Amino acid sequence: MSLLRIFYSRTPKIKDSKGKLVPESITSLEKVILGGLEQSILIRGQKRSNPILLFLHGGPGSTEMALAHVYQKNLEKKFTIVNWDQRGAGKSFKLGIPKTSMTIEQFVTDALELVLLLKKRFNQEKIFIAGHSWGSALGIKLIHRHPEHFYAYVGIGQAVHLAEGERISYEFVLRTAREQNNKKAIKQLERIKEKEIWDSRYTQKQRKWLTKFRGWYYHSTSSWVLLKYYINSPEYSLLDCIKLLLGSLFSLNHMWKSLIEESSFIGRIKEVKVPVFFLAGRFDYNSPSELVVEFYEQLEAPKKELIWFEESAHSPNYEEQEKFDRVMIEKVHLYAN
Repeated sequence: MSLLRIFYSRTPKIKDSKGKLVPESITSLEKVILGGLEQSILIRGQKRSNPILLFLHGGPGSTEMALAHVYQKNLEKKFTIVNWDQRGAGKSFKLGIPKTSMTIEQFVTDALELVLLLKKRFNQEKIFIAGHSWGSALGIKLIHRHPEHFYAYVGIGQAVHLAEGERISYEFVLRTAREQNNKKAIKQLERIKEKEIWDSRYTQKQRKWLTKFRGWYYHSTSSWVLLKYYINSPEYSLLDCIKLLLGSLFSLNHMWKSLIEESSFIGRIKEVKVPVFFLAGRFDYNSPSELVVEFYEQLEAPKKELIWFEESAHSPNYEEQEKFDRVMIEKVHLYAN
């Protein structure tokens, strides 16, 4: 293994079928200052003038930049896609980040700074925004407070009410364990029943069985299903992969409790002023889809659509990639016109 692979990362140029550089394309892996802290972004697209799509990853701390080389190639034809490793996550993780800065409000501020930076840099009046899991909680807050910056919003595995979602998720894994007569699962799950849902011991055990029972990834019972893509990502060095793991632990330790307490949108956010698309996996018990339905039904918006992915759990953008691409290109992209 070369030292370059350990420490060095890059994003490949976009080339046509003849191997020639696409002249109007943009491929940039760079650092920006957001909220006074250096953070990493990846920008890729076949045409600089295409509308911007800012992707907000989950977690907190679960960066998805390293999956770009696998899952977003088709979308790069229609969008200039920006992946952002949020404060304390992945390439943006480093020792010494103030723990007091790991707040939901700081992330909203960071995200807004990035939105304004992108609008100015690309001379665009508005951008698209998509949020996955925790990123969808951040995304909803952004469009609710600052709708003037956005064409439309896409919520993937939409976070709605984290405390209630954890209750439903726990009931699902315990019910499934009993139906399968999985004595090991029943014993572990009943043992954690009285622990606080922000207790890391609760979360680790519950997510273990949630994955096993396909409530996280419908097509896999392993939490390492995407690991090979991270390791082989040109945008991520092996050092970055280590930082991803450290950043995920750091972010969860300092934000999970506040997320549980503060991320409830049902009855609180009743109206947004931009079109919204909720992309829901039929088998999602990480952000239970029944809560997404409840939120969708009470939300007022200029345009709203709930789109079901029948063979997905929490990550329809990865589990049903072709359908996800069609939705983004045939439905969402239209709002740039």
